[in-house]
Amino acid sequence: MTNNLHGRLALSVAVAALMAQPVTADTLTKLVKPIENYTPVTAERLEAADPKDWLLPKGNYEGWMYSGLDDISAENVATLEPVWSYSTGLDSGHQAPPIVNDGVMFVSTPYNHVLALDAKTGQLYWRYQHDNPPELGVLHNTSRGVALLGDRVFAAGLDGTLNALDAKTGKRLCQNVIGDWSIGAYITSAPMAIDGKILVGPSGGEYGVRGFLEATNPDTCEQEWRTYSVPGPGEKGHETWKAEGVRPDAWKYGGGSMWMPGNYDADAERIYWGVGNGSPWPGDQRPGDNLYLASVLSMNPDNGEIVDHYQYHHNDSWDWAAMNAPMLMDYERNGETVKGLMSPQRNGYLYWLERNGKGQIDYDEGKPFVYNNAFKELDPETGRPTYDYDHVPATGKVVDYCPSLWGGKNWPYEAYNPKTGMMYVPANDNLCNEWEGLVQEDVDPRSGQWWAGMELTSLSLYMQDPEKSVGVMQAWDTGSRDITWKHEFGKTMTWGPVLTTAGNLVISAGTNDRILRAFHAETGEVLWEYPLSSVSIAPPVTYEVDGKQYLAVVSGYGVDAAWTNGVLAEADPSGEWVSDVPSGGTIHVFALPDA
Repeated sequence: MTNNLHGRLALSVAVAALMAQPVTADTLTKLVKPIENYTPVTAERLEAADPKDWLLPKGNYEGWMYSGLDDISAENVATLEPVWSYSTGLDSGHQAPPIVNDGVMFVSTPYNHVLALDAKTGQLYWRYQHDNPPELGVLHNTSRGVALLGDRVFAAGLDGTLNALDAKTGKRLCQNVIGDWSIGAYITSAPMAIDGKILVGPSGGEYGVRGFLEATNPDTCEQEWRTYSVPGPGEKGHETWKAEGVRPDAWKYGGGSMWMPGNYDADAERIYWGVGNGSPWPGDQRPGDNLYLASVLSMNPDNGEIVDHYQYHHNDSWDWAAMNAPMLMDYERNGETVKGLMSPQRNGYLYWLERNGKGQIDYDEGKPFVYNNAFKELDPETGRPTYDYDHVPATGKVVDYCPSLWGGKNWPYEAYNPKTGMMYVPANDNLCNEWEGLVQEDVDPRSGQWWAGMELTSLSLYMQDPEKSVGVMQAWDTGSRDITWKHEFGKTMTWGPVLTTAGNLVISAGTNDRILRAFHAETGEVLWEYPLSSVSIAPPVTYEVDGKQYLAVVSGYGVDAAWTNGVLAEADPSGEWVSDVPSGGTIHVFALPDA
């Protein structure tokens, strides 16, 4: 959690510098050199996911964070060396993967800049600087990627907009105003190009914003459909928001943010999207199961209809947002292959789900991957948890629980390697917190003010056992459903998304030592390490240009990673936590030496 005042000031200063001059669509982009011979991105290319490119936030529609490239392998990764780097010139948390199309790299940054660079040399083509309002203040001033379709780049703004840019020049062509920033609706998620539309939804549950997913026409920037994650009167699921409680209209301000991009089953034509946490956080202020909080939705891309859902835990009271959609993958069950969905969730459980027919979701199994003291057990048929109410936050109570509100795994992507059959999970164990629930009777949730039902000053974050590790990389065999290997990082959280490759590699950063690591995918042996300029909390990617494979990652410390690690460093009596971590964004690109 970032300090809200600091976030507002930093963003206001950055935007004020931009707004000092008159702003038009023509003045937002600094053009160094137009891109010549740009290759349009088609629906067919997105579905094919050629490993020479990295066209989607997680590499493919299934969400695997996997590359079929194998020139860089377990046998030669130790010789990997830097070939170019580029400073973004910006501070705060850089969380976007480089998106690469036929030798052109697009990177989005905090404060909603978009950079277009030569993916082979690092030379800048253009920089787009979004015109956020000077008075805008948000909780997370970050961006998690862009979408490509046709000859356009689609970038979301912290002011709740979706912007279509000319891929060759960076000029803004049109804009869709999706969320109202004045009430706290801002966008951190990467947009997704699905079924000829651009899909994205806002954050803002902590300000009382009711979440939704919106589809935009890529040519006109007009809305095609909008689906709310909290159903209104007359909609299926509305009955799970009971009228009694502190506010009978709790559903109007119930949260359910669309923090992250989803996944897509192109064969079945079904979208799978993760829904965030409830608001306010204490569930007793909004009685009921509260659909579709902490759920995955199965949706029709034509009209946004919710076909089915699976709720990981009901009446979310912990801020355990289910923002990451499950991966689409096959797994083994009793000797048979199941068309499945798998996801390590923020609540600390790894789920095996089955996707049936045209989007129905059935529970198979859930297993804890970190310690959880709020769930007594999961129902073996449905997966619905039974709660230990000593560890369920409520109004007027000081409650502790594990894992912390940042979860057993936060937003950073896990990865799946079809060659090893393993899922690689960047987990945080041994981490708990305590806070007191309260009623915010003097706050209008439509005002854009803090609406979490607790004060940040009442929050404490601590290690369950001060002697044990926190951050850990886990390799799960998806068939046997056991951990095959794990690597403990010690007294640091891990905020590093994971990449895995056909070269038998697992690549990740995200720890306070700034190290980018390559693991052997089958054994967990560390094969290569490189100290970055700052901690990387962005997804690593790999791509190919002129027959040569490259590895790219963006470093840049900030937002929740900096806040949580700073608090834990101050509380650690041993002094083993690394608290002095440099910030500032840099794109790092590596390759094998030329023969």
